[in-house]
Amino acid sequence: MNFLPSISHKNLSKSSLQTNNYNLEYWHKKNRYYYESIESLYRFLVPSGQRVLEIGAGTGSLLNAVQPSYGVGIEIVPEVCQSAQEKFPHLYFKTADIEDTETEETFDYVILSDTISYFEDIQKAFKQIRSVCTDSTRLIISFHNPVWNPILQLALFLKQKMPTVPLNWLSYQDTSNLLELSGFEIIQHGSKVLLPKKFPIIAPFLNRFISPLPVFNKLGLVNFIVARLSPYESRIKYQNRLKTCSVIIPARNEAGNIESCVTRLPKMGEHTEIIFIEGHSQDNTWDEIQKVQAKYGETIDIKILQQTKRGKGNAVREGFAIATGDILIILDSDLTVRPEDLPHFFETLASNRCEFANGCRLIYPCSKEAMPLLNLLANRFFAFLLSYLIDNRIKDSLCGTKAISKVNYQKIADNRKYFGDFDPFGDFDLLFGASKLNLHISDIPVRYYPRTYGRSNIQHFKEGLLLLKMCLYAAKKIKFY
Repeated sequence: MNFLPSISHKNLSKSSLQTNNYNLEYWHKKNRYYYESIESLYRFLVPSGQRVLEIGAGTGSLLNAVQPSYGVGIEIVPEVCQSAQEKFPHLYFKTADIEDTETEETFDYVILSDTISYFEDIQKAFKQIRSVCTDSTRLIISFHNPVWNPILQLALFLKQKMPTVPLNWLSYQDTSNLLELSGFEIIQHGSKVLLPKKFPIIAPFLNRFISPLPVFNKLGLVNFIVARLSPYESRIKYQNRLKTCSVIIPARNEAGNIESCVTRLPKMGEHTEIIFIEGHSQDNTWDEIQKVQAKYGETIDIKILQQTKRGKGNAVREGFAIATGDILIILDSDLTVRPEDLPHFFETLASNRCEFANGCRLIYPCSKEAMPLLNLLANRFFAFLLSYLIDNRIKDSLCGTKAISKVNYQKIADNRKYFGDFDPFGDFDLLFGASKLNLHISDIPVRYYPRTYGRSNIQHFKEGLLLLKMCLYAAKKIKFY
């Protein structure tokens, strides 16, 4: 089994990177049959004699196996990169991190084997990969099937798998969504390798003849996807530059976070405005908002107001009412979702890849401090329930970061009489409204962090019952109508 990443996560320390990769050859030999199976898959998907870029090249064996006319491997660890170059002098290896790398070269094929689970920001990496693609380039990705997680944990216990950092465990649906959001379209996909250990006769028979059969073709250890650049990518880039953005920030007892909301927020599109809505705080949040507006107002468009009623839902609506941007984004002022992630929402809406962007905190690893087990279980329950109600799969129902175009928000507001004023949070009014209008809804992965200032305003048990009541009400209006 694989069981070593060929590219390492940014958050790993240098010493742990070196320790893991010094053993890479050992793990490659220990799981030779698995790696040979991967090489066989890529030789089938990549014709020989092509210009090939491998991201997370590791030992360089896979890049060599596809027999490129010009092969480049990117690897984040210098020692591993140097070792691969010595082993395969006819190929070119360089130390780099694809999330921060730009190049003017283009390739016929870009391959990533067991790599994307280690990216810090998968969307950013995919967008960087676009720069090396032409209209005819094929992107090939392989990654572990999540149904194998228990077996991989057992392999780790039995020392058949190398210890790694927490991974982004991605399903096919997760990866497909990320590719679509990043400007790629999928050509084909599948799974391979039912038995990753070498058992003469049995393993070849299962992997060659049983693996492609219905049902079994969803159970392989390795998921793979072949994708290409969307044909509308050039037009989309131009459209994005012309759009404007409004970021609505409800704030209650968040004085310590207000300035960071402004200083950490990237500029998006042609113009970005920030709208703070203060909601009856017991600390000096309103004073801090006024100070921040006075400090940064000459260079940043900052609007401020105090909400007239109570609840986040009312705050969001009052903020949307004065927003002038083409794209409207909600950012929670506790900063558990990074302002730096908002461009993903903006670009997805501006490019019309989706019409309602729902923040998803359950793709990337999340600490128990940020999301305790009870919260995680409740989130998954409500995500399952809401996915059923709106006939659209969402993975995270309770993330406060959401985005919609001003035009589509106005349609929801005009149709609000259908549901009535049932949502004190604001999130579900938008989600159910978007579903009722048949808008294209997509999850946008974000990283989720513990708050660094103040305490949560959430009352878990009380609000959990309220959420359940809202779901039952929505079921009557959009499922059992």
